[in-house]
Amino acid sequence: MFRTGLVLGLLALVGPFAIDMYLPAMPGMAAAFDVPETAVQATLTAYFIAFGAAQLVYGPMADRTGRRLPVFLGLAVFIAGSLGAALAGSIPALIGWRAVQGLGGAALMVVPRAIVRDLYTGPQATRLMATIMLVISVSPMLAPLAGSTVIAWADWRAIFWTLAIVGTLSLLVTALAQPETLPENRRTPINAAALARGARQLFTDPGFMGLTLIGGFGMASFFVFLASAPFVYVQQFGLTPTGFSLAFAVNAVGFFSASQLAGYLGERMGMRPLVRRGTAGFAFFTLLLFALSLSGLTSLPLIIAGLFCANACLGVVIPTAMVLALDDHGENAGLASSLGGTLQMLAGGLMIVAAGPFFDGTAGPMLGAIALCGVAAMGLAAGMLPRQSVV
Repeated sequence: MFRTGLVLGLLALVGPFAIDMYLPAMPGMAAAFDVPETAVQATLTAYFIAFGAAQLVYGPMADRTGRRLPVFLGLAVFIAGSLGAALAGSIPALIGWRAVQGLGGAALMVVPRAIVRDLYTGPQATRLMATIMLVISVSPMLAPLAGSTVIAWADWRAIFWTLAIVGTLSLLVTALAQPETLPENRRTPINAAALARGARQLFTDPGFMGLTLIGGFGMASFFVFLASAPFVYVQQFGLTPTGFSLAFAVNAVGFFSASQLAGYLGERMGMRPLVRRGTAGFAFFTLLLFALSLSGLTSLPLIIAGLFCANACLGVVIPTAMVLALDDHGENAGLASSLGGTLQMLAGGLMIVAAGPFFDGTAGPMLGAIALCGVAAMGLAAGMLPRQSVV
């Protein structure tokens, strides 16, 4: 299981790396193009929306052709987007090429989740998902540091050249180390009627939709932080790109450390109760941080500590919610994974857009948007996951 988790984690790492590595460069990119902060934030929004929408293609493709072909195709598109972003001469061009990156990177999110469902269910699947997330944890801890190192020696364009190399190495990993997990006799032909039936089944399944949206609001809180923190930490609190990278890494440790306990805690208390309690903790810490910011008591150490605790709560929620959402849909694992991923990424992208008009370069609006995500996730968990459930 560990070898599989390592390989899938390295593949799934590419998409987050494309986000986290260029975060320290965002203030400098705004200055280089002489555009407002919201224009640079749009490069994230474009990536997230394309990343989410493309999963609707890769999921059914993975069910029809097997798991390896969509990964190869997605990596090729990702590499092309990275090269285009490195050569972009304007913010609109960069936004467009970031969308292309997202179109490719989507395959590396949806297909590994479908492979997990091919191999395991229940707590075993949660442990494998947690192993994947342990590998992905390299991204928020090391990618910003790698990005700040790159921009210390070159400009922001070198970050996208580096991402093109990362994509190429991932092609080699897939070719050499990831076998096909969907035999031909289990593959589902692609046709509009079958997709419509599968989508209707998923959209009308309260459990699937509730768990997907719980994960979606959890992911949206990350996206708001990603879009806002580079400016808040650097401009309000005066951190250097390297200092921002270190502070960002501390916040990420909470999530990925807790995610390693998700399988164990799911077995001990039940997976649905774990999601309900985790979302309650997430809402508590984010609301507390927002209330303190309204009182004028916000400081950088307090923000880092509060988000560490909040993200630790999410660390047990998101992998567990992902597994639960797919458990009853093994026959449509690719479609369920892609639809769930699309809804989650769209929630994140729309939250960035919704929070944009309120963003003023300070921590208050960022913390308010994150707290809103926490309340929404807690409300969904309380309303859709019955307390008597022990599954």
